[in-house]
Amino acid sequence: RDFNERCAQCSEVNWGLTDGGRFYCRSCHNVTERTREVVNTDFITNSRVQTISKGLRKQEKNDGGCEWYICEGFQLVLKKQAEALEALGVCPQMKDEILCNFWRCYLQKSKQAYCKRPAGETVKALSVCESSTDVDSDPERPSLLHLLSLSESEGDLQTDCSFASSVSKVSESTSVRSGSVDGSLYLMKNQKEKLRMTMPMTLSFCYMALLWLREPITLSELLRFVVEGHIPYLNVFQHFPEKMKLCGLDLKIFCVESWPVYEEVFNKMHELAVFLDLPRFPDITDSCFLHPDMLCMKYLMEANLPDELHNWTCRVVKKIGIGEVDFLTLTPGNKSTRKVKYDVLAAAVIVVVLKLLFLLDDHYEWLLSEYAEERNKNNTEGGPYFDFKKWYEVVKQSLDVEQKKLDEERAKYLWRCEKPLFYSVKNKSKVLKRRQMVVNLQNQFGKLSGSVKCAEKPNPSSFQLSWSEENTDGSCFHGHSLKGILQEKCGLLTAMNPDYWLCTVKLCNEKLCGHLAHYREVEFPQSYHFVLGLFSFLLRIQPSYIHDEVCMIEHKLFNKKLCKKLKYNTVLRK
Repeated sequence: RDFNERCAQCSEVNWGLTDGGRFYCRSCHNVTERTREVVNTDFITNSRVQTISKGLRKQEKNDGGCEWYICEGFQLVLKKQAEALEALGVCPQMKDEILCNFWRCYLQKSKQAYCKRPAGETVKALSVCESSTDVDSDPERPSLLHLLSLSESEGDLQTDCSFASSVSKVSESTSVRSGSVDGSLYLMKNQKEKLRMTMPMTLSFCYMALLWLREPITLSELLRFVVEGHIPYLNVFQHFPEKMKLCGLDLKIFCVESWPVYEEVFNKMHELAVFLDLPRFPDITDSCFLHPDMLCMKYLMEANLPDELHNWTCRVVKKIGIGEVDFLTLTPGNKSTRKVKYDVLAAAVIVVVLKLLFLLDDHYEWLLSEYAEERNKNNTEGGPYFDFKKWYEVVKQSLDVEQKKLDEERAKYLWRCEKPLFYSVKNKSKVLKRRQMVVNLQNQFGKLSGSVKCAEKPNPSSFQLSWSEENTDGSCFHGHSLKGILQEKCGLLTAMNPDYWLCTVKLCNEKLCGHLAHYREVEFPQSYHFVLGLFSFLLRIQPSYIHDEVCMIEHKLFNKKLCKKLKYNTVLRK
């Protein structure tokens, strides 16, 4: 009652006392440096005893920072990523229900929270901790572990069983070179056995939640949004609260200086699903966006290919059974089912259809183009015939422009974060001054070179290449006809060309080689390589991964003929 100063943060006069005797604002939870002077009559008359906060000494060492743990840092990263996805239109249920439950399950499985204290955990680290400390219950250090779900109670994780409380007593000796309490413990070898959390795994968590909800975002789109800056990932630690100081090993954990890799995020997602012991995911039916028929329609539009090709992609999907629910739905731990990359699979189906109709052998497709060009000159009724050569020229021109723009953006990307990192109050002014000097020099050189910095990021889009049928220059091929390359047999339209060349006769062992087939550009026709390069750009992955799926589809499609050929070759050898 005697302390009537206004709060520096919210200007309210509503003070309370922490267990350490320091004043904190009940409105905004701001903790001041002022402490209450308590007169104790049990001692000598007129003597005063001033109580000191428990964590004051540690906070002075960290220049005003608070004690925090690595799992808290990753939780803040997940929270920021979930909010960004929600802003992109993802169902709000993802953050507060799906992703939050996955994260809680991970903390429990990795024995960091929601569990009984593991026997011998602290003994392996340093020495035996007798009982839990007051770190989580100290009101001077509000817990950050409740920030993922806004509806979660503040004391939900404040238990004796958390890994944080079990290492708090040894924080000084184990994290001398880290701003976090458990930075050095986190990087110990025995942590690898628990599927140790990394920055790429945050994207695996997000993709797993999106897949559970069957949201219309593929993994390639998720990673593209990350690169474009719509989802926090690179330098995300600059959004951490001011009191969470990063230094030493923390920077090794949270600083990212490379783009996320499709295969790494994909494989970690499947490892996580098995580690968390998740049940079968919701079924991927033909009405879901992730179904091959739906994704093929999207990629045909983006690749500027005729709409009639969608009938052929659906026929291929149905014939080889890759549109079945059991094939598409993820069942963690089931080793008999193949891990499905939905976007890569759809792109591979389109490539196989193009090979069926145009052969893509650097000869037959150009003959068809000459035929289509002649027919279009004399064609006065109906839509124009699809000209592969003209399509190649139009798409290649746009693809080269977009690829050059992407390469320039990546070359100009500044890996250092906008918010400067400083670990001492004494050096703060010096670091800020240097940073301001760097920004000024960059602006001056930018004006001299004529490069204009974009004020705002472009709005995210599912399509990187857009084609409008309203254009009069004939650059859109969506409405073009395939009549010139099809013939009717027994009431069904079939390709005029009966030939087909296989990418490989025998598939490799994917577990041993890492690929079903090896891809070298010089060994394949240029038309085939161009089509792979187009979808490689759209999905931002290596062409070899699309080539793998193409080989898998071909072997399913021509399985009977391949078996006969192999048996025939075996007989000849005998």
